[in-house]
This record gives sequence, C-alpha cells and structure tokens, in this order.
Amino acid sequence: MSVLKSKQNLSRAEFVNVANEIFTETYQFLSRVSARYGRLLAPEICARASDVIDHCEMANKVLPTDKVKAEYRERHLLEALGAVSALDVKMAHLYNIMMKNPQGCFTDTKGKTLEASRATKRLDSMAQSLGEKIDREMNLIKAVLDSDRSRRS
Repeated sequence: MSVLKSKQNLSRAEFVNVANEIFTETYQFLSRVSARYGRLLAPEICARASDVIDHCEMANKVLPTDKVKAEYRERHLLEALGAVSALDVKMAHLYNIMMKNPQGCFTDTKGKTLEASRATKRLDSMAQSLGEKIDREMNLIKAVLDSDRSRRS
C-alpha cells in the first residue's frame, strides 16, 4: 500500500537514492555532449560519479553495530563525500569550458551542432539539475555521518 507523499518521511538510505540519480544524470549529461568535450573529460567525470554510488552502496550495507563497523561505514561515507565534491569540481570545470563555446557542445540527432542560445539554455538546465542533486547528496551524507556519530556518543 502506498503512503501519501505528505505523510512520507525521508528514507534513511535516501543518500543512496540520490547517488543513483547523480550517476544516471551524469551519464545522460555526458552522452549528450559532443565528442570533442566528451572524450577529454567524460572518463574522469564518470569515474567520480561511479565512486559516489559505490561508496554510498558500501556504506549503506554496513550496520554500525560496533566500533569497527562504524569506522568502516564512516570511511565509506567520507569517501563518498570526497567523490561527490570532486564530481562537483569536475562538472564545474566542464561547464566553464563548454560555456566558452556553447554552440559546439551539443549535436542533434543528425550530427548538426545546436545554435549558441539553445546550447546555453540546455547546458544551464542540465548543470542546474545536476548541481542541485550534488548539493543535496552532500547534505544527506553529512546528515548520515552526524547521525551515526551521535548514536556512538
């Protein structure tokens, strides 16, 4: 049975759900970028997005029932936080580079580049959406870290 949206609470594993969204959206973003930009920066950016989801999944699988498990979980959460921060920086670099020549950033289905105004609008929209998810993920991971630390104290 479904719960009304207004009655739902934030899932304790919401940081994993958002990490999955970031991973998917990052790959979608990079798949739409022309090869000129994609081949240079995509592998590194994809690796960071993959690190975020990997560490979030590993942290989520560990129940901090004793000190060793709590430290192991904290390490993965800190790695995830570092990876999401690095992803944010890499995406900012890509955005800044692409904004210097927005008309060369995207190609349509026929291989033609988009005009500058449409490319800028698309780039802004995609960057805004991904940036909001990255900010949310950072806050969620920090909240989980704080929650785990308060339970240990």
